[in-house]
Amino acid sequence: MIKPARSLETVKSVLLHAAMLVLSLLMVVPFLWMISTSLKSVNEMYLIPPSWIPAEIMWSNYVYMLESAPWLLYFYNTAKVTFFVVLGQVVVCSMAAYGFARLKFPGRDALFLLLLGTMMIPYHVTMIPTFQILRKLGWLDTHYALIVPALFAAFGVFLLRQFFLTIPKELEQAAMIDGCGYFRIFIHVIMPNAKPALTTLAIFTFMSTWNDFLGPLIYLNSDRLKTLTLGLATFQGTYTNQWNYMMAGSLIVSLPILLVYAFAQRYFVEGIVMSGLKE
Repeated sequence: MIKPARSLETVKSVLLHAAMLVLSLLMVVPFLWMISTSLKSVNEMYLIPPSWIPAEIMWSNYVYMLESAPWLLYFYNTAKVTFFVVLGQVVVCSMAAYGFARLKFPGRDALFLLLLGTMMIPYHVTMIPTFQILRKLGWLDTHYALIVPALFAAFGVFLLRQFFLTIPKELEQAAMIDGCGYFRIFIHVIMPNAKPALTTLAIFTFMSTWNDFLGPLIYLNSDRLKTLTLGLATFQGTYTNQWNYMMAGSLIVSLPILLVYAFAQRYFVEGIVMSGLKE
């Protein structure tokens, strides 16, 4: 009876991995097609049937793309906004999450539920009120409009709170015996043990901020303040049918995200798994 059971488990495992492999290939195919198109000439893009491997690799597409607009300036603007949003959100959300996870005060649970309720409100509902507030503050056409509102994220607070609940309370009690207050406990006990969750939040925030298009489109007007996504949209409007250049630009824009995810994947998976547990 043991051998058939083991055989059944082996078959299930093989089928599961085969299904995952097929799904992975389906997700990778558009990315591979983007790389292929970025290296083709204009005439080769419209061949039927299409070819995956270009007859002549056109590295000049990337050179032309980089020379067509101030992409280094757009890259600097995007990196600047992303850096401050990621850093600020990690700091703000971790402090709020620590309060909800460890501190006891009247109305804590109700306030946390209210915070989670804001996750159900679509961004488009708050877009106009946010625009009016930023206009009165004089932050339109500045990077403050992209950075400051993004520092307060209910999802980040929820993610970190769930992870903080998995940290043993004995560590905090030992620190209190040594004379540590709440702030020192937060800095020296909670934060060092929360690296997976902090990395996960940083990756999520990095991806959403780096890829943000609607925010820069609404709040930015000056060309010197544009981000990569806005610059890419402007390029698309100018060179409508030259998809080889568009694919080259899209690959350049998405490359930092791929690199960050590849290097931080271990912490990302660990943070997602541990954030679902509770002491």
